[in-house]
Amino acid sequence: MAQSGGAALPLGEADPPVPGGEVGSASSEFTSTAELPVWLKLSDTEGDLNRLTRLEIAGGHLTLEPKPSAWFDGFRGPFVYQELAGDIVMHMRVKSEGLKGGSPKQIFSLGGAMVRVPDSDTKPNWLSVTTGTGDVANRVEVKETLDGSSKPEEHPVKAGWVELVLARTGSLVVAFYKEEGGAWKVGRRWARPDLAETQVLQWGMTGYTDWNSFGTLKQDPAKANLTDIKGKPDLKLSVDFVRFLRPHMPDGVDPMNPASVSDEVLIRLLTPAGA
Repeated sequence: MAQSGGAALPLGEADPPVPGGEVGSASSEFTSTAELPVWLKLSDTEGDLNRLTRLEIAGGHLTLEPKPSAWFDGFRGPFVYQELAGDIVMHMRVKSEGLKGGSPKQIFSLGGAMVRVPDSDTKPNWLSVTTGTGDVANRVEVKETLDGSSKPEEHPVKAGWVELVLARTGSLVVAFYKEEGGAWKVGRRWARPDLAETQVLQWGMTGYTDWNSFGTLKQDPAKANLTDIKGKPDLKLSVDFVRFLRPHMPDGVDPMNPASVSDEVLIRLLTPAGA
């Protein structure tokens, strides 16, 4: 990671993000089916294929089950989101399983948090932090896509519930993750000045699965995006909650520089107090 300037921020001067307010009203605990209509589907808003076989609220969770799909380079998968402006911390608790339990059997069967520039199909621009099966089972994947070029990175996690945070403040985007009973870890920091120039972004949940069933379409994202691929999808994403908060990055620091804002301080600034 390139380092630049900025004064070192002491942990004691770092304030956690603030819940409530305008952005807090967009949060969902998924205790009632009445919460579902506030979440938009990309297939409805931008004329994309419907790549979901299941999207429902029951038993205190939202359940999302995708068809064979992918979010990578120019490939598009399902996305369920709200449009929000300004600096955002999105916090969610999720569990990715196979349709018959256990870890998903198909490679790149992952679900979690995503932020996307609206109508960015010709030059896809989005970032995500997801969990499930990547190259192997029990992974968190952090991924940046800039003008249609994706750069993923995987980290091992325990199976089960995982808390995820995707945060944007100014031109900084950060992905965090926490295993059940564990501590927050920084998955990745990204410098994205283009997002700072975009007033409204799409914030929400994604899940995708079964990359192997793409076959020759792995070489043709434009055709794949128009094809209802028949395969062996194997992802059930359970979402316990999605909560939105407002962060505050102090002046005079450089959050892309760990010497200015350490991981410990960044966690204090951009993950919920007490979470």
